[in-house]
Amino acid sequence: MKRALLSVSDRTGLVQFARALQELGYEIIATGSTKDYLESEGLVHLRSIEEITGFPEMLDGRVKTLHPAVHGGILARRGDPGHQQALLEQHIDFIDLVCVNLYPFKKTLKTEGVSFETILENIDIGGPAMLRSAAKNYQDVLPIIDPQDYSAVLGILSQHTDTPEVRLGYAAKVFAHTAAYDALIAKTLMERTDQKIIDPLTLTYDLKQTLRYGENPFQEAYFYASATAHAYSMSSAEQFHGKELSYNNIQDGDAALGLLAEFQGSIACVALKHTNPCGVALASSASAAFQKVYAADPVSIFGGVVAFNVPVDHETADQLSHLFLEIVLAPSFEKEAKEILMKKKNIRLLTFTQSGLREEFCVRSVNGGLLKQSADLRCAGPDHWEQVSASSIQPEWNEDLWFAEKIVKHVKSNAIVLVKNGVTLGIGCGQSNRIGALKLALEQAQEQSAGSFLASDAFFPMADCVELAAEHGIAAIIQPGGSIKDQLSIDACDQAGIAMVFTHERHFKH
Repeated sequence: MKRALLSVSDRTGLVQFARALQELGYEIIATGSTKDYLESEGLVHLRSIEEITGFPEMLDGRVKTLHPAVHGGILARRGDPGHQQALLEQHIDFIDLVCVNLYPFKKTLKTEGVSFETILENIDIGGPAMLRSAAKNYQDVLPIIDPQDYSAVLGILSQHTDTPEVRLGYAAKVFAHTAAYDALIAKTLMERTDQKIIDPLTLTYDLKQTLRYGENPFQEAYFYASATAHAYSMSSAEQFHGKELSYNNIQDGDAALGLLAEFQGSIACVALKHTNPCGVALASSASAAFQKVYAADPVSIFGGVVAFNVPVDHETADQLSHLFLEIVLAPSFEKEAKEILMKKKNIRLLTFTQSGLREEFCVRSVNGGLLKQSADLRCAGPDHWEQVSASSIQPEWNEDLWFAEKIVKHVKSNAIVLVKNGVTLGIGCGQSNRIGALKLALEQAQEQSAGSFLASDAFFPMADCVELAAEHGIAAIIQPGGSIKDQLSIDACDQAGIAMVFTHERHFKH
């Protein structure tokens, strides 16, 4: 008779699975609460783990399956006479199927107000050990960790197609799961220490969505969500209308949320294309903010992403409905707004929560590795600026200068942003030289540049940007400073009557 060991915390489909195994001739061995549950559902002829080990559960259940009678039955090679003789001498029976899912560590971790002691108690020890034993000996033992696999497993058992190749797939799934489980535990415990450098770095992500394709139609793509993702993220956002999100949509949405987070306490609208903002505005309402954003660049917004940090009302929705947009993101949509926008079949509508905001660290893959850095969450305010020009910054300019500074840190380098009255006028992004970025911003702003405010993500290595800004009537410049040629730019400002402040914070975005 073949034997199956069942020990689960997730009881989804367990009764049907256990009953079907019995019908296939398996003897069922079950740990305490699993056995109690199955018996309460009418299953009989179950063997307890204590009956197998001859040893009672102890230490409040911390020790129950860590026993040679369990692991010997799982790890013994069926084709090895020495292993067979060892089991015979010790009166140990083979275990042919191991179905285990682990203590709900991730679920416990996410429970509001949970104590650290409770988190520790939900670190499974015996479960991973049994699964790893079964997966290591997959040629003789079928390891099962996911209730979603029960139906397929019963199919291969009933059809006698549980070949080593099939079992290898389940074994790989076990090791992937236990690796992720341990990675999350390591991350949780490490966050409670003072260590900033972690070696080795282990990350765990759950598959959220198989995407239609990547950046281009011939590229495969998948969306994975962090096991501890913040609520304020694309992985936690809820889509209630439109086509499935694409790889590029997710990147644009993430960029939109990152920029939007800069404007807590203000009503803001941001429009993005290819992760770069094409319009940003502050106003007294969502509708007014969107009108400003659209006017800032009515061309680039076509096929873009628009995000608000306030609910979308029917007036705003009506304005949005006349454009082709890929995504609209907002904390919520009023009923009438939903009715208007959902008439557009393909537009993707998503809601997000504004709690938690941004992650403290970010990672980026490179060929053969990844880069990890603390997130750029800083943006020095007026109290930290250094006045470096002869012309002084007028107090009423501070709001626009800070507004520009918050935006430029989200524009691909080299980056220049021109603003006035709480709205972008021109954005120059991703250029290999700074003067090129400024020319793009000025071309977009045209005659509106007169009296506007300029933000740069990095210092000016020479005076040419200031000289060009002076030709177009820029009123003031905010930049980090730090060049050995800073004085050239300061002198150019003084000659042109432009005010300049240094933030001493560079905001490269590669």
